[in-house]
Amino acid sequence: MRIAVIDGQGGGIGKRIVESLRANLPEDIEIIALATNALAASQMLKAGANEGASGENAVVYNASKVDIIVGTVALLVPNSMLGEMTAKMVEAIGCSNAIKVLIPLNRSNIYIVGAVDEPLPHQIDALVDKLKELISKRG
Repeated sequence: MRIAVIDGQGGGIGKRIVESLRANLPEDIEIIALATNALAASQMLKAGANEGASGENAVVYNASKVDIIVGTVALLVPNSMLGEMTAKMVEAIGCSNAIKVLIPLNRSNIYIVGAVDEPLPHQIDALVDKLKELISKRG
C-alpha cells in the first residue's frame, strides 16, 4: 500500500503526519512525501518517508499512483498554502481514485461545519486511526 503525504510551506504538518504514520502503521506501508517545495519534502523525508519529491509536476504525476492521499483540506483549494497549491495540483488530487483522508484545518477562510476544532496532534491521531481502519478493511 502506498500513502502520499502532501504538504507545503515549511512541511511541519507533513512531518508530524509522517512521524505518526511511521510509529503506528505496519513497516511495509510505503510513505511518499509529496510537497509544493523542497523544504517541505525534506522535512517529511527526515521524518521517515520512503521517497519524496517536490513541485507541481511531482504532485500531479504521483496523485494517481497512490492508494491513499493524506494532508489537510487545503489540498482541495487552489491557491491555498499562501498560493503554493496550484489549480493543476488540486485537480490531480481531486480526480485521483486514491482515498483522501484530510485534516479539517480551518484556514484559507474555510470552515467545515461539524468538524471538531481540536489541536493538530489530536487531529493527526484521528487521521492515523482512520488509516488503520481503511488498511484493515483492505486486508
